[in-house]
Amino acid sequence: MATAQTLLQAEHIVRKALPPVLAHSCRVANIDRQCLTLAVPAAAHATRLRQLTPTLLRALTSRGWNLNQIDIRVQAGLMSQASKRPPREVQPLGREALNSFQELQRQLTPGPLADAIGRLLVHHGR
Repeated sequence: MATAQTLLQAEHIVRKALPPVLAHSCRVANIDRQCLTLAVPAAAHATRLRQLTPTLLRALTSRGWNLNQIDIRVQAGLMSQASKRPPREVQPLGREALNSFQELQRQLTPGPLADAIGRLLVHHGR
């Protein structure tokens, strides 16, 4: 039970340090001595994760973990477990941005771009 708790704690830190899509598909598989093993569903995930290894090590070290290496393993079976899409991070447009879009729409000649900006403004309550 203690091992499972340790792995979950490490996974929580790793997920906070990664972009949402990558965090959703990454699992902490093992911690042995000073090495953390992460499992991902595809080689593309592994490549991106290797680029982020220094960031992960810093995040874990700052939380008191004594790790100096991260191994990444591709496990195709993880893809079926991660079928649910991660939540999108949506940031609403601010008042200044909406005013800028409104001004741009006024300056444009009628056409597809002006229509698209109009839909954007309607969607955001303008």
